[in-house]
Amino acid sequence: MTAPVLTEVTDGVGVLTLNRPAAKNAVDLATTEALAAAIDEFEARDDVAVLVLTGAGGTFCAGMDLKAFARGERPRIEGRGFAGLTEAPPAKPLIAAVEGWALAGGCELALSADLVVAARDARFGIPEVKRGLFAAGGGVLRLAKALPYQRAMEMALTGDPLPAEEAHRFGLVNTLTEPGGALAGARELAARIAVNGPLGVRASKQLIAGSVGWTDRAALDAQRELADRVFGSADALEGARAFAEKRPPVWRGE
Repeated sequence: MTAPVLTEVTDGVGVLTLNRPAAKNAVDLATTEALAAAIDEFEARDDVAVLVLTGAGGTFCAGMDLKAFARGERPRIEGRGFAGLTEAPPAKPLIAAVEGWALAGGCELALSADLVVAARDARFGIPEVKRGLFAAGGGVLRLAKALPYQRAMEMALTGDPLPAEEAHRFGLVNTLTEPGGALAGARELAARIAVNGPLGVRASKQLIAGSVGWTDRAALDAQRELADRVFGSADALEGARAFAEKRPPVWRGE
């Protein structure tokens, strides 16, 4: 059986690759557990200074596996969030290397990173409203701080994607590369960080991340209350089933 997450370490940079290309790297529970375990291993290793998260097969991540969700799976870990990452990013710097689509939970994974390197033709989006959900893995909360208010609101309410070049103009993406070059670009950026003092790097990350305030407990608690209501709704199951059955969803508003 193919591992859902691949890992490698080179010159102080640990690369985590979501490895479900046939499913556009959609995250199920097995992927969540594998990613959380890989992050913990890299956090504990002295020879890893920076982490890079990417996806196999030309797609970063299509988000939650809706077919698995329809079967009753929740790809999250208590206290760690979606994919075992969104509520508990690593203490070491994390770079997202984005090719193709970073959709729904995939966009939330990219937003959970400290830095983003993306191919020029990459796309970011939180289309959960099209499935009767919302980006409850921190996507709405983080997007509101990463983009101007009106642009973040447009993305959240329409579910329409944001091109990488526009994301770069707004500062959501640090570096643009040619298609196929995101991982190489992320490695280059990671190398510039890895040569620095690890304590200073981690302290700098902690201070900057804390100053943004996205981990405010009240905000996460409020989000969880809404998520429990929305993800447990009839419309949530309808959205997943409609996706699996390749038909338009029929919303009930409950």
